[in-house]
Amino acid sequence: MDLFERFITLWVVIDPIGTIPVFIAVTAGMAASERRKTALLATVVSIGVLLFFLMLGQILIDALGISLLSFQVAGGIVLFLFALTMIFGDSKPASDRRSVEEEEQAQDTAPSPAIFPLAVPSLASPGAMLAIVMLTDNAQFGVSDQAITGVVMAGVMAIACLFMMLADPIIRVIGNSGAAIVSRVMGMILASVAADTVLSAFIEIIRTGSL
Repeated sequence: MDLFERFITLWVVIDPIGTIPVFIAVTAGMAASERRKTALLATVVSIGVLLFFLMLGQILIDALGISLLSFQVAGGIVLFLFALTMIFGDSKPASDRRSVEEEEQAQDTAPSPAIFPLAVPSLASPGAMLAIVMLTDNAQFGVSDQAITGVVMAGVMAIACLFMMLADPIIRVIGNSGAAIVSRVMGMILASVAADTVLSAFIEIIRTGSL
């Protein structure tokens, strides 16, 4: 997998643009300095979560005795379903805002918005966790490739942090509707990547005759 394909895959599942309306909604009323701290904390936490899956995801798979090709097929299907929710379901801003509203209703003391919903599940989404494991498969990628994936992931997160800090002018330009459109286009790209992942696994299964 080349560098550009890794970047596109991580960009789609992390979705920095789709996080902008969520950031604006959960930081409304905060001072500028507090909003910057929230953006930085959300970025650091989400990087930490994805690094955990980068380093230990493969170990967990091996411990469970799961075939790598089976995981690739399952991962591709999950990513495809995730892409369908981006295309046909609520846009990411709408779904994440609804999640935080439900959480606030369920308990009096809501968690820091930097942790929920910004870090998880907006930036370090289930799709991002799964994608980072697939992009660091020990059977396909060496340590240097995995390190490059980590750098690309950190780069996408840095862009997401920058977008959050520039949230107000960006959302004034594209609006919530624009963010929803971008999210759906990214969903189409992710669906294509997921389909390619599943087809590649099936081709390898047919070629080798085993999982």
